Amino acid sequence: MSPSDRRTVRTVLVVLACVLLVGLFWVGSRDSTTAQPGVQPTSAGQQRGTSGPPSVSVADLPPEARHTLELIRSGGPFPYSRDGVVFQNREGLLPREKSGYYHEYTVPTPGEGDRGARRIITGKAGEQYYTDDHYASFRVVKQS
Repeated sequence: MSPSDRRTVRTVLVVLACVLLVGLFWVGSRDSTTAQPGVQPTSAGQQRGTSGPPSVSVADLPPEARHTLELIRSGGPFPYSRDGVVFQNREGLLPREKSGYYHEYTVPTPGEGDRGARRIITGKAGEQYYTDDHYASFRVVKQS
């Protein structure tokens, strides 16, 4: 085999290896970020079965969250201008719905100078979710 042929074979092998590596990387990244039917993601990088996110009772929420739930039930007034805006579910951790289905409300955090990380997310069907880590995870709020 001539040196030119060896270079051609080596180049083809390098290109094939690169294509294989890129394909494996792409498939691996899709598996960890793409929601699949019957699987409900609950926190970044974690997936659970169809049982959905863990739950928390209203009584176990912080007092500020219970107050926010009361404001939501009564229609306000809300202390933050962003309260009631559409929650986009960009993280994909809540069940997939059309844009405008979810809305978010601030749960004040004592000692924070801004809105903090705590939120209540509501769905049009009446479901409510609580996050205390700025959308990294959610718990279904159970009325009890």
